[in-house]
Amino acid sequence: MKIRSVTCNNRKKVFQVTSSKDTMLLPYSKVEIRPSGNDPVARVFIDKELGGEGFTYVLASGKEGTVHVEQVLEYNQDPSFLRDALLYKLTIEARKRIEKSPLSKREIIRRLRTSATQLYRLLDQTNYRKSVDQLLSLLHILDCEIDLLVRNRSSSGKAA
Repeated sequence: MKIRSVTCNNRKKVFQVTSSKDTMLLPYSKVEIRPSGNDPVARVFIDKELGGEGFTYVLASGKEGTVHVEQVLEYNQDPSFLRDALLYKLTIEARKRIEKSPLSKREIIRRLRTSATQLYRLLDQTNYRKSVDQLLSLLHILDCEIDLLVRNRSSSGKAA
């Protein structure tokens, strides 16, 4: 996702990031090199070296920090980003399990009732056009038990 514009608000202590889809805020407290009242953001710009998918900010002291758009999406709990992150994690796990599995790829393809091309699409971690249910089916064939844990978010990080 490309960033269209980025501004900083030293009074509210946030970066305002605008993409083609939305405008989101990222608090200064969520970046690695934190601006402060004594060392505010002097300049912020879209970083062309990141392909427009991140921004760099410079503090008054000359310190620099860079933020990728994924950090902004994660902080703002963007649903499509969360879905893609889940797909990525499931894909990586499926790849690990296939390497360790005694089943041949031909047998996995037969059990999935699909083609070799489709299996390789499922195993491509950069492909986000697949569905979670396809990956769950693959993991089931690989003899994995999948539990979905739903819990309340809390400040202590413990499940409620």
